[in-house]
Amino acid sequence: MPSENQQDSQNLLPKGPRHVAIIMDGNGRWAKQRGRLRIFGHQAGVKSVRRAVSYAVSHHLEALTLYAFSSENWNRPAQEVASLMELFVRALDSEVKSLHKHNVRLRVIGDISRFSARLQERIRRSESLTEKNSGLTLNIAANYGGRWDIINGVKKIAEQVQEGVLRPDNIDESTLCRYVCLSDLAPVDLVIRTGGEHRISNFLLWQIAYAELYFTDVLWPDFDEQTFEGAINAFSQRERRFGGTEAIDARAS
Repeated sequence: MPSENQQDSQNLLPKGPRHVAIIMDGNGRWAKQRGRLRIFGHQAGVKSVRRAVSYAVSHHLEALTLYAFSSENWNRPAQEVASLMELFVRALDSEVKSLHKHNVRLRVIGDISRFSARLQERIRRSESLTEKNSGLTLNIAANYGGRWDIINGVKKIAEQVQEGVLRPDNIDESTLCRYVCLSDLAPVDLVIRTGGEHRISNFLLWQIAYAELYFTDVLWPDFDEQTFEGAINAFSQRERRFGGTEAIDARAS
């Protein structure tokens, strides 16, 4: 986690993003390159999470969303899934006090009902401890899928229609925006994917409609402040038109 000096630094880029989302890919390959089990890569990846959060805090990002466990990851070998769940518990136990100290608000997005009661309790406890913090909002996407998110939002809208609160002809884009995850945060400006793959993998499908995409061959355990800086610098050089003809500074809105 960042030092007090880092937290007070004024490194915010004028054209930098407010909200960054990261697909953390490459843990397994990183471990395989070293002749180790995949869980060794996941453990190393926790250190990269710390570095990413530190960078986000010291550069005054409003939100950082990390794709930790997708709804499709249950298809991985049972032993790996069990190890990931235990790692999640340990990470919450070891990191939440530091997050709270640095004014970070932690939230977990996704369908956590499939997790063990022990993990669900850790999540609730961590969110409760940090819920009033006003600095970086750190979102951990766990058992999350973009399609699940949209379907879940549609179900909530259908309930409103069924109860007579909402008319079908009044449903528009802004209606669904209110019912998907992260609706209270700044839009995602930048999506970073590590590990060399060039796909979205069912991540924040609704929320990243106009986000800039940045792909790097760096495997997640090797992701550091310099790699993050490179992605931010690349973002700052792009012109964002949001479907129009003139470049728009999203921070001015």
